[in-house]
Amino acid sequence: MLEDTKTVWTRLRETARSDKWIIGLSIVVVGGLILSGIHTVAALLFWLVWLTVLFNRSAGPRSPIPAIVPSATEPTDFGMLATALNALDTPILVVTPDETVLLQNQAAEKAFGTIPANTDLSARVRSPGILDMVRETIVTGKVNQIEHSERLPSEAVYIVRVAPAEMGSRPEERLYILSYRDISQARRIDRMRSDFVANASHELRTPLASLRGFIETLQGPARNDQKAHEKFLGIMHEQATRMSRLVDDLLSLSRLELKSHIAPDEAINLAPLLGHVRDALAPLAEDVGVEISLVVPEYPVVVQGDRDELTEVFENLIENACKYGQEGKRVEVLLSGGGDAPTEVSVTDHGPGIPAEHVPRITERFYRVNVEASRSKKGTGLGLAIVKHILTRHRARLLVQSEVGKGTVFTVRF
Repeated sequence: MLEDTKTVWTRLRETARSDKWIIGLSIVVVGGLILSGIHTVAALLFWLVWLTVLFNRSAGPRSPIPAIVPSATEPTDFGMLATALNALDTPILVVTPDETVLLQNQAAEKAFGTIPANTDLSARVRSPGILDMVRETIVTGKVNQIEHSERLPSEAVYIVRVAPAEMGSRPEERLYILSYRDISQARRIDRMRSDFVANASHELRTPLASLRGFIETLQGPARNDQKAHEKFLGIMHEQATRMSRLVDDLLSLSRLELKSHIAPDEAINLAPLLGHVRDALAPLAEDVGVEISLVVPEYPVVVQGDRDELTEVFENLIENACKYGQEGKRVEVLLSGGGDAPTEVSVTDHGPGIPAEHVPRITERFYRVNVEASRSKKGTGLGLAIVKHILTRHRARLLVQSEVGKGTVFTVRF
């Protein structure tokens, strides 16, 4: 008790010595309070509180609490490791030095099925390339990766990577993280791009070859043949027009791709728009002997969209129905929905129909059910691809129903 009292007085003297100017200032303030009319007892109480706060502030810091450092000998918490790996969308397997699968995350289970713990890796991974890569990493301790393709249950391409993970100070405590990065979509895009370039080159090569041949003929054997001039110039004009349509469609597709993520916000009344399209295509329908009937509700049916792009959609669909379904002599356009019901525009022809195996692919670029028929009708093979891109931007869908010998129905659903 006596020692504690001595300690307190020692600390008081040290505080008074180090903070003497603050104490002097406090005395001046208290004197001023008394002179200003404040009761002396109240002023003294204020001074004592000030000194108490000063004393507590100047008290020595408490001893820091020692940090708890986990022991190096503590076992690895595989539950926490599994929880962390489950948060990733990349399939991951954790493999031990004896090629045993210790655990897999949920993405791996979804991709490859359940692999029970302590299963030999070679029993579930049948790729010799992956197994050799893992064994090399186990021996050398170096990171490795390869590209791996699978055909079943569906075609997929992965970048498979294996890397060592130190879980302790001993070599037998090392684990190996086997990860699968899916690059299937990138490979598909690359293939589509190369196919597109090849198809576009082919489509342009044919009319260019025709133009070159006719020009050489006109410069040579048919130099003075007036009838040949008229005939060949007409064909050359047709081929040049075909190339112009192809280039215009390619540019249209490029523009659509640039703004595909921006949804249009203009309010469009579909009934008058469809009436305008029908009137614009009336001369074509008359030429091929087809009647276009339009049925619209009496109330306005309004959607959010771009007027020019929607006009292009319905012009493409109705024009195709007239050209390729002209045997049926009739094309029916029906507008329905509005309000709480989904808005739909269906274009029905009664022509030969589309075989079932072609239906899923008819919106691909340059895909044609009948190449000769398409070219004879001045098609570029890009019309339905443009329709699909426009409807994607409008957050709409294109539904196709067709039966050979009975006709086809194209439905745009907003």
